Amino acid sequence: MFKFSVKQITEKFRYKASQLMEKKAVEGWRGILAISNRPREEKKSFYPIPLFIRRSNSKLLILNYKFLKITFIVVFLNPLIVLSQETATTKICPAELSNRIDAVINRPIFNRSRWGILVETLSEKTTVYNRDAKYYFISASTAKLLTTAAVLQKLRPQFRIRTSIYGDGNGNIYIVGRGDPSLTETQLQSLAKQLKEQGIETINQLIADDSYFEGTGVNPNWEWEDVQAGYGAPINSLILNQNAIDLVLSPQSLGQPLQVTFVNSVEGQKWQIENNSVTVGKNEKEFLEVGRDFIQPIIRISGQLRVGSASEPVYVAVVEPVDNFLNKFSEVLATTGIQVSQIVKKSQIASNINLTELAFVESPTLAELVEEVNRKSNNVYAESLLRQMGVRSRLIPRKKSNNQTLAKSLEEVKVILTRLGVTPNSFVLNDGSGLSRHNLVSPEALVQTLRIMANSPWANIYRNSLPVAGVSGTLSRRFRNSFAEGNVQAKTGTISGVSGLAGYIQPANFEPLVFSIIVNQSDLETKNLRSAIDEIVLLLTQLNSCG
Repeated sequence: MFKFSVKQITEKFRYKASQLMEKKAVEGWRGILAISNRPREEKKSFYPIPLFIRRSNSKLLILNYKFLKITFIVVFLNPLIVLSQETATTKICPAELSNRIDAVINRPIFNRSRWGILVETLSEKTTVYNRDAKYYFISASTAKLLTTAAVLQKLRPQFRIRTSIYGDGNGNIYIVGRGDPSLTETQLQSLAKQLKEQGIETINQLIADDSYFEGTGVNPNWEWEDVQAGYGAPINSLILNQNAIDLVLSPQSLGQPLQVTFVNSVEGQKWQIENNSVTVGKNEKEFLEVGRDFIQPIIRISGQLRVGSASEPVYVAVVEPVDNFLNKFSEVLATTGIQVSQIVKKSQIASNINLTELAFVESPTLAELVEEVNRKSNNVYAESLLRQMGVRSRLIPRKKSNNQTLAKSLEEVKVILTRLGVTPNSFVLNDGSGLSRHNLVSPEALVQTLRIMANSPWANIYRNSLPVAGVSGTLSRRFRNSFAEGNVQAKTGTISGVSGLAGYIQPANFEPLVFSIIVNQSDLETKNLRSAIDEIVLLLTQLNSCG
């Protein structure tokens, strides 16, 4: 029987728990503080509960402050939680690593999945773990590592993309795009202001030159559902707001459709909404699907959000990006006090016209654009940067293509990376973002690229463009409160049935590592694939020389 008061027991447990948290671990028992996962409105009457976990991780001793009740329960803990708690003290020798990783990827739930893994030391190129590293895998967004490595080598970090406005002296204005993916209304206002400052009050013809990138804006290898979404927007020479329409979906009362709000209210007047979404209870799953009609101005929304949950931003691809650009710029000019008589869309300006540059804006530096690509996994930025190489390339594509700039760009990536030392047949790209399921990339190719860039003049720019575990970008919510936090910089990759992670790891007691992990052909939810990948990464952070 217990001979202590509730307060004494609670304070003692609290004190012990805080000691354990400060030390992070002690032999035999491990401590964490947990908060009840009851709904928010019920949490007020519950207090922090010290949980003491035996090394076997099978028994929990729970004390509830309000109701004095001590009991033992058997639970199955997420191995990732256990690993994150033990990272600081558990050491894994290189000889043990294979069995530990195999234990993760050979679980029954992965029987039909296919894994490709390569882990090497960064400096000595010693293989620490290899699983089908030379084989092709659908790469998803880890392909951006190849694109950004090539474009940094080709164009250099200080390169900027220029958008120009020319005049012909006859009242006609030509706007020439060169594929700047960062253009927004702010840049259009700057252009309009520059024209106004030169005394221009009327424009006979506002003419767009969208010929810098040759070929169609939509990649023929992208799936139908992808080209409707903002992340699959068309890529052309005059890009505005990433060629997407921004919406916000907000839950309402239970059973009601989600509220649809256009970020640009003027856009809302141009579209019809087919809203088949619904607000559901707090225990229901959340998912959203947004698409659009390619002939009529109709946006279709389906899916569900929980009542009381946060609003979700969604993006729909623009079908006619040049028309969208011209219409918006015409509105900006009118607001500035410049009237446009006629809007004209041309594929290319005739070479015999004598033009003078009247205004221009420039993109952020290539280094900053690359950071947007890798850290936020921005597809539109990735595809635009890919094509910047193609327009400067003298290569002749091996295959005839209706998308000439894209074809030349892909050839350029192959030549650049091969010249740097990446095995020529270790990757086959069909885009620059990883959205295409026709991309075939080996873990070997990704590791080779990462190592090459780590020893290049642009090493810091490239590495710092990657998400940091638990801190930034697409890894900001992963690896929190583990040793991986802040010590892993890696590019994520996810499409249905595919998940990947590739980058750099700095273990506490082992030399720096470069790694690539890809899983394909899975029918599991993305969270299951990511959890397994994260387990493997946490194992790598525990490597010890064991000398």
